[in-house]
Amino acid sequence: MSADPSARTPAHPPSRAPEPGAPAAARRASPLSLLVLGIGVFLLVLAPLLAWYVTPRAKVTPVDVDVTTVFTGTGSYFDAEALLTRQRQKITITRHVLGDVAASERSGRAVWDVSTTVDTPGTLALHDPRRAFQWTTERWVTDRRSNGPVHCCGEAPTRFDGDAYLKFPFDLEKRGYRWWDNTLGAAVPLRFTGTTTAWGVTGYRFTGSVPATRTGSRQVPGRLVGRPRQGQIQAEEWYANSRIELVAEPRTGRIIDAAISPLKTLRAPGARSDAVTLLRGERLRFTPATRRAQVRLAEADRDKLALVSGTLPWGAAGAGGLLALVGVVLVVRGVGAPPCSSEAENLGDPDGRS
Repeated sequence: MSADPSARTPAHPPSRAPEPGAPAAARRASPLSLLVLGIGVFLLVLAPLLAWYVTPRAKVTPVDVDVTTVFTGTGSYFDAEALLTRQRQKITITRHVLGDVAASERSGRAVWDVSTTVDTPGTLALHDPRRAFQWTTERWVTDRRSNGPVHCCGEAPTRFDGDAYLKFPFDLEKRGYRWWDNTLGAAVPLRFTGTTTAWGVTGYRFTGSVPATRTGSRQVPGRLVGRPRQGQIQAEEWYANSRIELVAEPRTGRIIDAAISPLKTLRAPGARSDAVTLLRGERLRFTPATRRAQVRLAEADRDKLALVSGTLPWGAAGAGGLLALVGVVLVVRGVGAPPCSSEAENLGDPDGRS
């Protein structure tokens, strides 16, 4: 009698129990968990790079500047045609700073060309710096990080010096600085005198003054300076500034408000008193339009620095830490991965067909 085939080949082979000590079926980490972990690690690495590498490189003096600042106020000036001093007149000082981008890129410095005009009501209407009451040109070259003077790139004057020009250094301290006075041709010591607010922005106030100082000479008729018996004479030019007041945004060093009180006079050679007042400005101050423009520049620079030095690094660190933690948990748990079972793959058809 032949044997029953079904007895030799069971339709459903019995499952075998795992041997004692055998490891459980492995679980794979899902692509999502690896992606989350990778993004978290990237953000954690990015945070210190933003704080220690990007921020110092963002905290540099700009080179592509094109800024005009205007001082106005009342004062007096000497009318050379009428040979008399005009009193209670509007005095306007305009300074235009244009960055020499090509020279800056070659040298790695901030190279600025500066034009300064002093105008009376008559010369202001001409809109021509060559016909201004006074016109000077300079070329400022500074270190882009320290704001200190650099003697290169056609710097003029060659004795250019100081800490503050169109702006102060970054991260101002409550201490003294030196401001370049182009009329004096030297740096003027300034002292910190408190905080103030300009158009909603808090700034540090710095003040100083210039005692009467001889700055040069000029040939004039002798009678103009009390020497009527002499036809032409080399009169002495003297300059003073009774009050210099600058307000700078502490983070960026941008000057957001300024006021000066210049006095230019002529003296006979060796005289101890002034004979002619060439120019007197009574607290010439930034115009409202200049203050608004300077405040906007300071706010833009301040917000950019705050973003790269504070918001972005801290945000990257916080988000990176959270994502890295979630990613580790997901990798450990192997969420979303199907089990890898060799028995499940080898199961035949329920009816006994493989």
